[in-house]
Amino acid sequence: MAQKRNETFTVTDRRLFTADGELRKDVADEPETVVVPRADTSQQSSPSQSPAAHDSSAPDSVAADSAAPQGPSAAEQKEQADAYKQSSADMDREVERAGRSAKDLEITFERFLASLYMTGMLQLGLMREQDAPPQVDLIGARQTIDSLSLLSEKTKGNLTPVEQNFLQNALYEMRMAYVEVTNAIAKGPQQVPAAK
Repeated sequence: MAQKRNETFTVTDRRLFTADGELRKDVADEPETVVVPRADTSQQSSPSQSPAAHDSSAPDSVAADSAAPQGPSAAEQKEQADAYKQSSADMDREVERAGRSAKDLEITFERFLASLYMTGMLQLGLMREQDAPPQVDLIGARQTIDSLSLLSEKTKGNLTPVEQNFLQNALYEMRMAYVEVTNAIAKGPQQVPAAK
């Protein structure tokens, strides 16, 4: 297990509102100093050892990222993953006691894609929550479609035929729906001619 040591850092509460939603009047001028135990990062590579730190042709965003704090160590990641597995197993036992199958909670690639598909359709206003008016979020819908497109590109050759077909159908339907919705918005409300 990694050795622990105490480090200090400054926390500044910049929230303008209280938990009740009222404007804060007691905003402190001095930042609050907190001592937090952190894992010893001496085993990790330092930011100066990262390739982006030495590459003068690296984009600014990569150079800025190299100054970011180091992530958790391998030991911390393993400890967290083990804790997550234990917590999930506990939840599965509770679900089984309630008479349901824990298999219903498992995420599959198709369920993940279906979730993105439903999100996109909600964003396009083509689906809605019960008793709620449809709401259109074209930027969100475009990002969801682009996310599916990115998944299609990055998973090429790694999907089963069923997964590939599901992904391509979802992309096709969402792109067509996006075009229809944006065209309808661009045309504006249509005037119905009066009956003679």
